[in-house]
Amino acid sequence: MKASEFNLVIEAGRTEKQYWQDIWRYRELFYFLAWRDILVRYKQTAIGVAWALIRPFLTMVVFTVVFGNLAKLPSEGGAPYPILVFSAMLPWQFFANSLSECSNSLISNANLLSKIYFPRLVIPTSAVVVSFVDFMISGSILLALMAWYDFVPSWRIVTLPFFVAIAFAAAMGTGLWLASLNVQYRDFRYIVPFMVQFGLYVSPVGFSSAIVPEKWRFLYSLNPMVGVIDGFRWAIIGGDIQIYIPGFLLSLLIVLLVFVSGIWYFRKMERTFADMI
Repeated sequence: MKASEFNLVIEAGRTEKQYWQDIWRYRELFYFLAWRDILVRYKQTAIGVAWALIRPFLTMVVFTVVFGNLAKLPSEGGAPYPILVFSAMLPWQFFANSLSECSNSLISNANLLSKIYFPRLVIPTSAVVVSFVDFMISGSILLALMAWYDFVPSWRIVTLPFFVAIAFAAAMGTGLWLASLNVQYRDFRYIVPFMVQFGLYVSPVGFSSAIVPEKWRFLYSLNPMVGVIDGFRWAIIGGDIQIYIPGFLLSLLIVLLVFVSGIWYFRKMERTFADMI
């Protein structure tokens, strides 16, 4: 074979142009990181994957006792209060776990960032996927609750993947922001747990957003998880539950803004990760 048949092309900005193609080329690294994190999370634990069931289940029990039995807050759509709570606990737990995992994902893989080239977006994305695995496992509790209470969802359940996609975008966008900021400012490792705990109480997880006064519902929907949780309940419980459309559209818009801006900011800071980490 003639040497003239080999052409080495050096083109400025070529890596930038092929970035999204590189993500596909490095899909095996993505699979490896995701599978490694799943194994490490439950390695040497006495009950393994059951931890993904225990945490949301115990939280649901506490919220049901406090809000349903003590505060006597109403349910929605004729659903038992535990189903009302757990239909919100699913997206919230996924969102909260994604923030925790994403925020530390780049720091935890500092050795990879400083040694080899690959699209850095692979790392936080794999962290979100690991949290999504927990989400799927936790879904078995919801099925068990429905069987226990003999509750049958309506046709709306077929729309659930749409709301899952919104939850994924919210988790991904916020996670990218926190992952980038945590590399620059290590204080965020302390801020994220506070954000997650605070967000749990300002989101309609233990109660229905319908109890929020009408004049405050649009403002309350500035929390993007309000629209996600309301969508999950609308799809899972059905009945007479209605989505507050103006608030849902506002939450959806915020999710899209966070998702797009998260990718933009992550890509902007990506070149400096190896130096700062």
